[in-house]
Amino acid sequence: MLVAFSVAPSGTGRADGSVHDAVAAAVRVVRDSGLPHRTTSMFTEIEGEWDAVFEVVRLATEAVLPFGSRVSLVLKADIRPGYTGELDAKVERLERALAASPDDA
Repeated sequence: MLVAFSVAPSGTGRADGSVHDAVAAAVRVVRDSGLPHRTTSMFTEIEGEWDAVFEVVRLATEAVLPFGSRVSLVLKADIRPGYTGELDAKVERLERALAASPDDA
C-alpha cells in the first residue's frame, strides 16, 4: 500500500505561520521507520503493509502534537494487494509514458 499524508499543527502562536519544525519532527518518525518513503514540499509518501504504514502515520501525527493546539492530517491511500516497489515504479511508468511519442500510444 502507498500512503501520501500531510500533518501540520495549527494554533502555533507563530506570527509567520511556519510549521517546519513540526514537519521535521514528523519526517524524522517516517525516516526512522525504515519503510520506503519520499517527502516533497506538500506530502510524505510511505510504502508498506497496512499496520506498519498506519503506525508510522499515527506516530508522525503524535510527534506534531506538541507544536500547536491542534493537528490537521490529510491522507490518501493506494491499496493494491500483491504489489511492492510502487513508490518508484508508478513514477517510472509515468516517465516512460511521457517520453513515448504520441504516435506510440
